[in-house]
Amino acid sequence: MNFSFVGEVNSAFVKWIANGIKAELAACGFEYCDEPTDNMGVVFNFVNKTGMKPYRRKAQATFCVGVAETDETPDDILREAYPMLVRTLSNLFLYIIHTRHGCDVYFITPERGCYSVTYDRESDQTFFRSVAERLIPVVSSRLVIDNEFHYDLPEELWNGDEITAQLSEAGRKLDGLNLLPAPFPLEELLSPQDLRHVKRLYGIGGLSYGNLSARKDERQFWMSASGVNKGDMRVIGRDILLVMGYSEERNAMLLNVPANVEPRRVSVDAIEHWMIYTQHPDVGAIVHIHAWIDGIPSTEINYPCGTWELAKAVSELISRSDDPSRAIIGLKNHGLTITGHSLGEIFERIDGRIVRQVPMT
Repeated sequence: MNFSFVGEVNSAFVKWIANGIKAELAACGFEYCDEPTDNMGVVFNFVNKTGMKPYRRKAQATFCVGVAETDETPDDILREAYPMLVRTLSNLFLYIIHTRHGCDVYFITPERGCYSVTYDRESDQTFFRSVAERLIPVVSSRLVIDNEFHYDLPEELWNGDEITAQLSEAGRKLDGLNLLPAPFPLEELLSPQDLRHVKRLYGIGGLSYGNLSARKDERQFWMSASGVNKGDMRVIGRDILLVMGYSEERNAMLLNVPANVEPRRVSVDAIEHWMIYTQHPDVGAIVHIHAWIDGIPSTEINYPCGTWELAKAVSELISRSDDPSRAIIGLKNHGLTITGHSLGEIFERIDGRIVRQVPMT
């Protein structure tokens, strides 16, 4: 995979960071390019806190890592750095916070992950190896976020069925349990131009957290849409979509929607739900929330949402569960994926067990 640097490396320390990352990635087989190309693998965008200039990638496959530094430790690192991730249109943001003994490099993810690697001025090699170990699996993962819409949903399903009614009720339950963290409004963080770019590149209209789905039959399942208010899902094709499957050839999720609706994209986690339903026929429903339950098995790497690697890691952990149809799996620095026979049964099992703060490691 190739990578490149853009933006402004204004301080000697950030230049040292950039050179260290460059050398470590090259040692791991990555190829550095002086200038980014249209089909770049990874772009590191070095920005100033007072000038969050985004890198407008040409393709979804380009993974963008924003980088900034500060001399002041924020009271709430995630609250300060997350808008930087959004404003720079990054898939991952590295926030360098100088300390008395060196620095802490915080990794900020779209899923609200916030974890760090510390540099104590004693071992440069250990520090950059730790940074690379965090970076490489994440930036090398493969997104599966394209949607292919088919407009031949049977008219008797245009207003949904008993399963979509259960999804709507489950969404209201998640909202009532305060398990749908308030999204960051994109229109408040991005300029009109950047907002149009995000919509064009990823087809999203907003950020939201959590999703849920329920099996329709052996091949298909109903799932919440991307960016939708899960507490108010009503319209088929806009709020809830029927997932028919996955096209490996086109690397796209296949959706069947009503002919009379302008569809919204399905949740970015559709590939994970598809893999679970395909590999575990006894699973009838899936809930994903940004919360935690102590003592559960967890993925080892915080792969981004919507990647083949995350879907595979979660499905493999479910396979190793005592009962894959009733599993609770932790997603590192992210949240939970919970399988069940039905949505109602899932809520019964998690009642009183949820910890809202996801541990960051």
